Amino acid sequence: MAGLEEFADITQREQPLAPFTYLKVGGPAEYLVQPRSREELAAVVRRCLMEKLPLRVLGSGSNLLVRDEGVRGVVLRLTEPAFTRVEVKGRLVTGGAGASVSALISEAARHGLAGLETLVGIRGTVGGALRMNAGDRGGDIGQFVRSVEVLDSGGELQVREREELHFGPHRSNLDDPVLLAATFALEPDDPDFLVKRMRKAWIARKARQPFSFQAAGRIFQDPPGLNAAALIEQAGLARTHVGGAEVSDRDANSIVVHSGATARDVLRLIDLLRSRVRERFHVELELEIGVW
Repeated sequence: MAGLEEFADITQREQPLAPFTYLKVGGPAEYLVQPRSREELAAVVRRCLMEKLPLRVLGSGSNLLVRDEGVRGVVLRLTEPAFTRVEVKGRLVTGGAGASVSALISEAARHGLAGLETLVGIRGTVGGALRMNAGDRGGDIGQFVRSVEVLDSGGELQVREREELHFGPHRSNLDDPVLLAATFALEPDDPDFLVKRMRKAWIARKARQPFSFQAAGRIFQDPPGLNAAALIEQAGLARTHVGGAEVSDRDANSIVVHSGATARDVLRLIDLLRSRVRERFHVELELEIGVW
């Protein structure tokens, strides 16, 4: 098992990844590892570094496309309680990187702490949201970060303090192999007002997203001063499809994947959208979705 023998009880070989992603397509992980503790996770990371095994972390799979041929090396899933806890102390909220963004928001609101409620409806885990600085014009997650615990390139625990961190539109400088947890500094507010803002943000975000029963994913970053969905629509590409992959009729910057589709269908549709927008508007669409 390429040096992973001591982790046999938490390792699965050739494990399909499609069920763990929103798009529900793609091939297997060579090794899928699900650590039960921080110590076990650190040991896995150090072993991967020692054996020169590629290492990736899979969150909720909301912003990920896995190629049909699958992924070489180790894929980590941080789904155990050691990585999903959310704790509140005063006005500080600490969430494990494996916790869902919705769980983080709910716990903060339950304690009357404001700031994160504008992110309601954003899919994914805390770790994924931090790496891509999830948010929109209403605010982003990075503005509330006090510190982030990580495993560095040597598999050692480090704390990245606020002054070390940089967040921009859909990006951050968090490039350590594994994020463990983050602490957010929030402000007290009236719980009734919090609920009203959460409801407003939820309605606005859900109106722009594909239906929840559809296997779908947001594809491109918005170019500076422009809107990717509008560019795709203006290029006459609404509801365009390749194989089982189709441009969503609710958000042209999302691709809906139908039964029988493959990752190759999605990639071919992405290439088509990028080339048509480039030809029509001389704008290069950059991917927001990750491709493994």
